Amino acid sequence: EVQLQASGGGLVQAGGSLRLSCAASGFTLDDYGVGWFRQAPRKEREAIYFISNRGTVTWYADSVGGRFTISSDNAKNTVYLQMNRLKPEDTAVYYCAAAEVVTGYPPPPESMDYWGKGTQVTVSS
Repeated sequence: EVQLQASGGGLVQAGGSLRLSCAASGFTLDDYGVGWFRQAPRKEREAIYFISNRGTVTWYADSVGGRFTISSDNAKNTVYLQMNRLKPEDTAVYYCAAAEVVTGYPPPPESMDYWGKGTQVTVSS
């Protein structure tokens, strides 16, 4: 069964850090591009970070540049999102998703093939 599992969310004070994990089962994550998306209340889901298959291309939103970084551990079939210097406006449900092909950057949600369940990130001021 193909599955993505996002984890690592929580409550953190502004300026703090969290590391989100996106673990895949049923397929090899390195064969796919992996994106991190987030959705705040009353807002649309937005892409914030993307790494292509084999890690040849990375893209990130301006809002997270310099604070968030993406990495992968192929042995664990897992992609991570390290989030530093968190701000209250980073509060959202975070999702990871995988795609064989994306149609552009930022990757549109509809181009993703598999989605994990979201993990809540709450940043207090």
